[in-house]
Amino acid sequence: MHWTDQKERSNTFTLRLILWIALHLRRGFTRLLLHPITLYYLILSPRIRRSSKDFLSTAMGKKVGLAGVYRQILVFASTILDRVFLLTNRHELFDVTIENPQVITELLEVNQGAILLGSHLGSFEVLRTLGLSRDSLKLKVLMHYEHNQMISSILDGLNPDIAETVIDLNQADSLIKAAEFVNQGYLLGMLGDRSANDERNIKVQFMGRETSIPTGPVLLATIFKVPVVLFFGIYLGKNRFRIIFEKLCDAPSISKSERDTFVNEYTRNYVGRLEHYARKYPYNWFNFYDYWK
Repeated sequence: MHWTDQKERSNTFTLRLILWIALHLRRGFTRLLLHPITLYYLILSPRIRRSSKDFLSTAMGKKVGLAGVYRQILVFASTILDRVFLLTNRHELFDVTIENPQVITELLEVNQGAILLGSHLGSFEVLRTLGLSRDSLKLKVLMHYEHNQMISSILDGLNPDIAETVIDLNQADSLIKAAEFVNQGYLLGMLGDRSANDERNIKVQFMGRETSIPTGPVLLATIFKVPVVLFFGIYLGKNRFRIIFEKLCDAPSISKSERDTFVNEYTRNYVGRLEHYARKYPYNWFNFYDYWK
């Protein structure tokens, strides 16, 4: 099954109930609810069990059982719950460390736009909310809004300012808007680890197995002539997050004849760094489908 064909298993009532509990009770108590939720998905979703075992066993180089699957789902559920607290500006609840902050501050100092390339490894929300709370960080996010629309619409309702940072890729003028914001010095956030059927993809080796990766993020960098910065928002347990920045490439200055070679090379470099951190933090991997199929 392709990731775009997956349906949301949650329902509006359950999501709103959890949201109410999170907003009215302490974070520590609310986190206790994550265990029965995790158990629910562990028992009733064989697809999640299969994909989790496959990924964790590949990443860790050993057979992983149900305990590992439970832990991965619990980490994912924890980051979803923490979105509620992050979106409601309760940043004091979290211990966030930033690695290589100068990669971003150097761009901000000269008002340089860039592609901020992330993945479904860890939490992108920790950057979106912390970034919005700092007036100096201008951020827009390119995403397919219709996937997981129910949970996105409910959570975005907590913070309309965050919702306004989204540029919906399903809109015809999405790339025109993206170009305008990048020219104004905005960071353009994208997730580059899932291939869509209507995008240009290349075959790459990820953890020794072949999969498809979209070249769109790096291609946009060549068109907009801006650098690409990698971002990972790793959940470390309890209330701790680690934000990692790495520069993937400087603003490309290449001819059209060199574009394909450049795009393919740096897309593969992105995959190499994604593999590095996915092996280091395997339970932060939130692609719950057959990634290599």
